Amino acid sequence: MSDCFSQETAEKKNWLNDNVIEKFQVLKNKPEVRNGAYEALYRRRVPVAQGTYTNNKKTGMWRFYDPKGKLMQVFDYDSRTIRYEAKEYTQSSDFYYAVDKEIADTDKITKPLKIGGRYFGYLPYLGLYQPPFNPYEWGTDGCVAIVELLISPLGRLADFKVRTNCSLIQYDQTITMNINLFKEEDRQFIPATYNGQPVLSRIMIRCRLKPNGELDFMSY
Repeated sequence: MSDCFSQETAEKKNWLNDNVIEKFQVLKNKPEVRNGAYEALYRRRVPVAQGTYTNNKKTGMWRFYDPKGKLMQVFDYDSRTIRYEAKEYTQSSDFYYAVDKEIADTDKITKPLKIGGRYFGYLPYLGLYQPPFNPYEWGTDGCVAIVELLISPLGRLADFKVRTNCSLIQYDQTITMNINLFKEEDRQFIPATYNGQPVLSRIMIRCRLKPNGELDFMSY
């Protein structure tokens, strides 16, 4: 027979951007260690991520949603497997993909995937960007951006660029972002495959600029 001792926790909150706040438990005696329930909320109402930390590691089933509450992905951190991935409708998606191969009708291609789904999983990349002009002085009306992520066959983030076009101020520029600013988990992807073999791929995301200069998906 063994005795079990529960560790006291406290809740902390952190804004991921101006729309998404995360709430999580930390150990009272080690506030840097996450331990317990985690939830991220869009505009304080809609869950976009739900799961559990155990001694600072994500464990068990995590569920990821879009800002409308649609389930986007279920990931099992214990077995490191995707249990569910929402179907992507190309005509309405902010995402498109390319692989470094000539593709024939008989070839079988799988796209690269990000743990966290097509909303929550990509917030770190959108959040890193700041426009090289003052958005409050010049405005962001007519501004669109394409985020381009280069994913290696090993499933690593190899390059990250943002092309911003603002028609009203005649601005069009591509900036290469510093991938070393990301945490290790933000550099990890499930790579694209070509006939069963991992290949180099690109993920492109259509974005808009919010009035404060932050990037956001076109759809939300």
